[in-house]
This record gives sequence, structure tokens and C-alpha cells, in this order.
Amino acid sequence: MTTRHAGDIAVVGLGVMGINLARNLARHGFTVIGFDLDEGKRAQFERGDGEGGRQQAAVSLRQMLDRLASPRRILLMVPAGAAVDAVIDDLRPLLAPGDVIVDGGNTRYTDTQRRMASLTGTGILYVGAGVSGGEQGALLGPSIMPGGDPQAWPVVQPVLQAIAARAPDGTPCCAWMGGGASGHFVKMVHNGIEYADMQLICEAYALMRELLGLSVPAAGEVFAEWNRGELESYLTAITADILSRVDGESGQPLVDLILDTAEQKGTGKWATQAALDLGVAAPTMGEAVFARALSAAKPLRVQAAQVLPGPQGAPAAAPQLVESLRVALLGARLCAYAQGFQLLAAADAEYQWSLPMADIASVWRAGCIIRARLLEDIRAAFAAEHVPANLLLAPALAPTVARCQQAMREVLSAAVMRGVPAPAFASALAYYDGLRSARLPANLLQAQRDYFGAHRYQRVDRPGSFHTEWTT
Repeated sequence: MTTRHAGDIAVVGLGVMGINLARNLARHGFTVIGFDLDEGKRAQFERGDGEGGRQQAAVSLRQMLDRLASPRRILLMVPAGAAVDAVIDDLRPLLAPGDVIVDGGNTRYTDTQRRMASLTGTGILYVGAGVSGGEQGALLGPSIMPGGDPQAWPVVQPVLQAIAARAPDGTPCCAWMGGGASGHFVKMVHNGIEYADMQLICEAYALMRELLGLSVPAAGEVFAEWNRGELESYLTAITADILSRVDGESGQPLVDLILDTAEQKGTGKWATQAALDLGVAAPTMGEAVFARALSAAKPLRVQAAQVLPGPQGAPAAAPQLVESLRVALLGARLCAYAQGFQLLAAADAEYQWSLPMADIASVWRAGCIIRARLLEDIRAAFAAEHVPANLLLAPALAPTVARCQQAMREVLSAAVMRGVPAPAFASALAYYDGLRSARLPANLLQAQRDYFGAHRYQRVDRPGSFHTEWTT
């Protein structure tokens, strides 16, 4: 007979992510009470119990809560949006002060802010936790970014840090992000950087194919080699793996048989919208979102390919462009991270969350999709006594991006001359050049605004706000 243990935590939503997180919890010695409206998923959850009573399915939310020790910890792994609101509405009358709800889904941070406000005065503690790592990460150790009611952190810390991935130095990839919706905001920025990095890698692959004529397997070997150096990352590694895969039926590279229309779930778009709302330059994130949107317009692109000409007589690319591509990708990746951390800093100033920038870089070192070797240098930059105003200005990173900038120009020049679209590389270089420009043509822009709208401008030679009657 299976022994019933008092529940340490409940998991609501036993889909792929929920059931894998629940199994991860049970494997670490926690008793998990699982609930899902789908009876089949509940049965699957209990059948997978290899710990003898550590995975228990409940037939209702009330039964689930009755089996939990106090204070009760409830992890929501249901689809973001209305489903989360519905579960909270059902839980609210059944919970007591001190109980903790943790939303571990890809929730938009503004929804988390709203839900926290709705629970004010109830004593119910709310946590918005970003979870990254996909199916395998959930099971074996994800990166977890919790934030919300600070009273909840001591209650959930032992559980969340136990199941999190471990960085190379043994540190759990889970740390408290701060108050409010900080956790979900940090996860959103993670995904914005993820969008940018994926697009940069795709553009590097396209340039290998279009400019250098590399076969798919040869491109895969290049990415595998890159993954043994400065560009080591999860995304670089899986790219090499993907490009080595052959379709069993046709014998062709599998990637060549995949339709070139990319989907998106919205987090990259949310990050770009947040950058616009907060007045932060995050062009590489934005271009990655727009690139997916353009890819989705497949019929239009097929039509345009028959009508719109490209460059004529472009010179062949030199073989050494492979090395320039490697260096350019490193520089562009750093620019994408710099944009992400600028967005975090702007949100921190706006919402007063006290975001721990070094800890954010630390929890991204393992478990998550954007884990990469360079994150240790980023963590060190934010842990230093003098925190840089922009990541690209950090003493350990400024020389790196400086040596990359020429390669970025060479790669982008070759792409332009051959008509190969590289919007993410172009935006990263423009960001770098804009950042290093002590003077930009925004003076003319301000004059234009004053000309047609009397919006006024400031002068460099004396204080005040000025307007010119341009038409007199």
C-alpha cells in the first residue's frame, strides 16, 4: 500500500512543463499534490511516481489543498491569461493568510501586477516566477526567476532552489528578483534576448550558405567548433545538432525540409513593447520580432522574389569570412545582452524593484535557453564595485566588443553587397555605433519637431527651452 505523505507543494496544471516540474520536485524529496482538470493527466502523474507516495493526484482543488501542510504552496503551471485568473478565483476562497500562490507560466508582467493588487489585504502571498529551460530543464533543473511578495520568499526558497539548475560553481540558478512583477519581467527580458540571439544565429547560418556556399553539414561543423570557444552556449550547441540531422526518408538535411515561417508566443513582442514604453533602445530584440513577422508572410515573399531584383555582380566572399562571422556573432550577442540589461535597469528605475543584476546574470548561467559562457563575465561586471552604466562599458567586456566591431562591419558589408538580409546584425552594429556617438543628428530632429509642431528644443550654449518661428 502506498504511503501518503503530507504535501509540501501543489502543482496545478499537469501539462508537459507542470508534470516535469512536479517530477523534479518529487525526485528532490518533496511530496507533490498534482491537480489537472484532465483525468488522464492526473492518472499519468500518479503512475509516474517512483518515490512511493511523493506524487499524489487530487480530484479537486479542495482535496489538493486539504492534503497540503501549512503554509500551503501552490505552483500554477496553466496557460497564461484567462486560465490563471480562473484558477486564482477558484483558489481564493479556499486559501488562508500566509498561503503562497506561485505563477510559473510565461505570464505578461502587467497581469502579475494586476493579480498582486487584487490580492492586497487578503494575506495570500503571490509570486510571479519566470521558469526557463523547456521540457528537459523543468525535469532536470531549470533557471527560476521568482519575484513578488517578499514574505513569500522564505516559504518557497527551499523548494525552488532545490530543483533549480546549478551553475558551474554550484550556485543554484534561482534567486529572488525583487518585489512586484519583477520575476516575470526578468523572464520576459530573458526571452527578448533569446529572440535576438536566435535571429543572429539564423542570419550567421544564412550567410554561411549564401555567401560562402557551405553545405548544411559543413555549417553545422562550424557551429560545433564555435561552441568550443567564446561562443559556447545552449543555442550554439543545439544549432550544431540541428544542422547535423538528416531526414530518414529523403536523406536530405532535415532543416531544408522545414518551412521557413517562424512562430512566436508573444514574449519577444512584449519585451519590445516594454522597451518602447520605457524609452529604451532595444533594436536587436525588435528586429528579431519583425524578422519572425516577415517570415510568416511566405506567400508575399514568394511573389516578391519574382518581381524585386537584388544586387548585380557582387564579389564572392573570402573563406576567412567564417572567422569574421564568429567574431561578429560574439559582438552582436553582447549588444543584445546589453540592450536586455538596459531594459531591466529602466524597469527597475520605474518600478523600484531593486533588481539584483549580478544575480540575474548568475541564474542565467545554467538551465535556461540563453545560458552561455559569456554570462560569467556579465555576472562579474555587475558584481564589481563600480557597476557599468551600460554592459558594453564594463572593463572586462569593452575590449571584447571593441575587437568585434570591425568584423561586424565586414560581415554586414558582405551581406548588403550580396543582398542577404541580416537585420539583427545591422541593428546590433547600429546600436554599438549609436552608443559610441557623442553627438547624434537628433538636433535636426528636434528642429523638425519644433518647425511643424512648436515642440520647442534645448540649446547647447545656454539653458532653457526655445522655439523658433521657422517660416518668418
